[in-house]
Amino acid sequence: MRIAVSGSIATDHLASFPGRFTEQLIADQLEKVSLSFLVDDLEVRRGGVAANISYGLGQLGLTPTLVGAVGEDFGDYRVWLEDHGVDTDSVWVSTERQTARFMCTTDQDQNQIASFYTGAMAEARDIDLRTVVERLGGLDLVVVSPNDPQAMLRHTAQCRELGIPFAADPSQQSARLERAEARRLVEGARWLFTNEYESAILLELTGWRHEDVLARVGTWIVTRGARGVVLNRADAPPVAVRAVDAGGVLEPTGVGDAFRAGFLAATAWGLPAEAAARLGCAVATTALAAVGPQEYDVRADALLARVEAAYGPAASQALLPRPTPRP
Repeated sequence: MRIAVSGSIATDHLASFPGRFTEQLIADQLEKVSLSFLVDDLEVRRGGVAANISYGLGQLGLTPTLVGAVGEDFGDYRVWLEDHGVDTDSVWVSTERQTARFMCTTDQDQNQIASFYTGAMAEARDIDLRTVVERLGGLDLVVVSPNDPQAMLRHTAQCRELGIPFAADPSQQSARLERAEARRLVEGARWLFTNEYESAILLELTGWRHEDVLARVGTWIVTRGARGVVLNRADAPPVAVRAVDAGGVLEPTGVGDAFRAGFLAATAWGLPAEAAARLGCAVATTALAAVGPQEYDVRADALLARVEAAYGPAASQALLPRPTPRP
């Protein structure tokens, strides 16, 4: 299956705060917040939503095509992704800006405060999906993940024009969208990904009710952290998939991207959405056990063991002969 993953490509600067953000906030002073957190450590990692999803798909044996904009400092990162099964030949390289930067601090309750420097990502709007289609001889799915908002709108519109199924993952960029733009990103998506908080934002932003969204998409996948995932369709009752026990949690950045990689890989293999959500949850907990969104390794035996422990032998057997991670 030919999957293009469009979206952000960035370097992550991840810090840990040993306290709780909520204890530093004073209710009657929120209109003039000025806080500085002394952090214990700093990890510099490869990241960006599109790159993270592509990495996960590559770990599961697929060869996704990464579509995004980077700076000339992308050289080592490109080698890393290609070594992990990602096609980077459709990545746009800016001659004026550096690759984007994601700066995030996580507290002891796994709450996060983050900021994002756009950098070269601002040029992603200049990428024409037709060139990707021509190079690959077609596409079976395009993932439209957080990116320059104009790039997201352009890629979604081109998917409709070219008749290519797409997955909508507006995520962090929801706050930057106008009502009409948010509606255009969602309308006609085969898959719509949000977490619970983003679901509420999406409904408020679009002015649609829950059922209005379902009338416009194939399946709406809502992730709920430790409470698992809910699959929503217009023609069926919601399906709840419980989370896989994470055991130890080292760092949550990119866990949602890992879920999407597992989910999309399973659907690429022809598995139904519930089985795909189970695999997504197992890949997500694998990512939770590593620091950084591209530091986890997928081993078929360990992944199948996670699925079997959470959902039973039949769920694990349904994934065979997949997953087939790269050696």
